[in-house]
Amino acid sequence: MPFTVAAFYRFVPLDDLPSFKAALAAFCAEREARGTILIAPEGVNGTIAGTKPAIAAIIDELDRRCGIRRGEVKFSEADAWPFARLKIRIRPEIITMRAPEANPSMQVGTYVEAQDWNALIADPEVVVVDTRNRYETKVGGFEGAIDPGIDNFTEFKDFVAASLDPKAHRKVAMFCTGGIRCEKASAYMLSKGFESVFHLRGGILKYLEEVPEDDSRWRGDCYVFDGRVAVGHGLEATDWAACFGCGAPLSPDDQASSAYEDGVSCPHCIDRLTEEKAAALRERQRQMTTSETAD
Repeated sequence: MPFTVAAFYRFVPLDDLPSFKAALAAFCAEREARGTILIAPEGVNGTIAGTKPAIAAIIDELDRRCGIRRGEVKFSEADAWPFARLKIRIRPEIITMRAPEANPSMQVGTYVEAQDWNALIADPEVVVVDTRNRYETKVGGFEGAIDPGIDNFTEFKDFVAASLDPKAHRKVAMFCTGGIRCEKASAYMLSKGFESVFHLRGGILKYLEEVPEDDSRWRGDCYVFDGRVAVGHGLEATDWAACFGCGAPLSPDDQASSAYEDGVSCPHCIDRLTEEKAAALRERQRQMTTSETAD
């Protein structure tokens, strides 16, 4: 049975977060949904999976409580559970940037629909910037885009200061997985004096869902934060995996490497894997395999 996966966010002022969390946790648990939802004074952000009726009911509840459909909501499918359990957490921010001036409730860049994105990034005056982390950009990206080479989103501010200039880069087009990082990144850049800042509405996921592969300027796959690891056009799961030892996304070539051991190591972490940690990971993998066989 395929599971429905919903990815959503909305920047909207929220209060009484503990009560919101408790009510939402009970509502989701009753419907046996799994995934992660973050709530903060600035809004809500999450990805959850479950049966189609369960996810529909949860989105209805989120819409009633915080107007989630006025933000971004995207649906896809997974053949197996993409999450192990349900987690609902209160955070200072729903996407951490640590820049108070980056307030999407006050100002954001110009939204660009997926069907109009190709024409925008073909403009030679437009600088195309990927706002994602380096472990995500290695899986795929738009041709010609600048990879900021960051390990976490808070470093994007340093990238802007070092590599972009509002006087020289008058048109900037940004993209991310689902759109949420670009909301903050565009607000931040506008606060720093950048003149024209564009961002892909709904992110890469919306683009891969709506733009035919023959017309696409996307190369590779898109890293996602669940058990599917990466999806391609049509939001179909691909053959990427994830290393349990270090969390790195693994291409088919990585998985074919002699450094890859399921549940233990990969080419990205083998050099720093100690014997003690390897033994512990192998024992964990053995226990998991035994449990799955018993089931």
